Amino acid sequence: MTEAGLSHTPAAGAPVQPVRAGERLVTLDFIRGVAVLGILFANITAFGQPYMAYFWPPALVEPATGGDKLVWLFQAIFVDNKFRGLFSLLFGAGIYLFLQRASERGLGHSLQFRRLVVLLAFGLLHYFLIWRGDILTVYAVAGMFALPMLDWTARKQLYVGVASYVSGLVVMIALLGAAGGAELGSPKAAQDALDQARAESLLYREGSYAEIVQAAVSEHSGQLPQEVVLVVSTETLPLMLIGAALFRMGLFSGGMDPARLRRWGWIGVTVGALATVPIALWPYRADFPFGLTLFVFNGLARVGQLPMVLGLAALLSLWAPNAVRGWLGSCFAAAGRMAFSNYLGTSVLMMFVFHGWALGLFGQLGRVELLGVVLAAWALMLAWSPAWLVRFRYGPLEWLWRCLTYGRVFALLR
Repeated sequence: MTEAGLSHTPAAGAPVQPVRAGERLVTLDFIRGVAVLGILFANITAFGQPYMAYFWPPALVEPATGGDKLVWLFQAIFVDNKFRGLFSLLFGAGIYLFLQRASERGLGHSLQFRRLVVLLAFGLLHYFLIWRGDILTVYAVAGMFALPMLDWTARKQLYVGVASYVSGLVVMIALLGAAGGAELGSPKAAQDALDQARAESLLYREGSYAEIVQAAVSEHSGQLPQEVVLVVSTETLPLMLIGAALFRMGLFSGGMDPARLRRWGWIGVTVGALATVPIALWPYRADFPFGLTLFVFNGLARVGQLPMVLGLAALLSLWAPNAVRGWLGSCFAAAGRMAFSNYLGTSVLMMFVFHGWALGLFGQLGRVELLGVVLAAWALMLAWSPAWLVRFRYGPLEWLWRCLTYGRVFALLR
């Protein structure tokens, strides 16, 4: 591989198979483990409460307490958009690494495209059959758009990624700002959102699994393409390009100066947090007006996303080599190796915890109480991931994804 791009010259007799354990970059696994746990923290409200409550505390089934509002504030500053952004960065690095190794075997873009098509199928099944907060569909579509851009130089990927991210941020602020000053700022919009939240709560508390799936298909099929295009173009694709560029520049492989990583890592996290604090305090102090809260949460708060994501990536890359030598760090790396299984498995687990046809806790836990569910799920992920990998080569869904991508059955047992 050269700075100009990927080599597509096939290696003589190269086997058509996925990467072996000894070829893995443990830093990517460790950071991916941190990201997949952080994503659950961000998503937990949308699992156990109406989806609108994820953005807007008044949509909680029971009136939001002071503690619930403080948890929203903490998440807005340190969690929401941050770990999804970090995961997007890692996905960009991952698809470049996969394409690089596939190109060495003479497979290149065709195998990567097939891999993304399989991921898209998983994402759509996840969206309609399990949970509408799916990100796999977005990643698959963004990856397809990114494929021809992976042959660019690392510098071009970085510049285009940052410029696209900034442009997307401006577009989102403009769109939501205009909407917030018009229909979203009206009392009717807030009442419509509350009515929608109540209807959703009734469905998830009293509806059967079949009724929930039917509602997902009938109510959300039309808006899914619009959601995917908007998120891909304004956030996910730019972050993937940045992630691919930083991977090539040595961020995840020890190729950058540790002192510089530490300095820029802390600068990024600090700048990102300080930029988000006054933005998040704006709707918090105003007691969450509907239009303002959505404008801040989905638009303006992203001002601090990129510096914090880059800062986290730098610091975690710096800490990973030493961290994975310890028990807890190795558990995070195992969770990252099984990030696909952990992400989808968490959605299935939360479905059984919250849906009325199962354990039935939907709407019964506020934001503060939901933190207990997060901690329990974290403990489960950090326990079962290394235990599974002791006996098996891949996580269960990672194995299935590989088999479908390569069109053959690989050995699962060690």
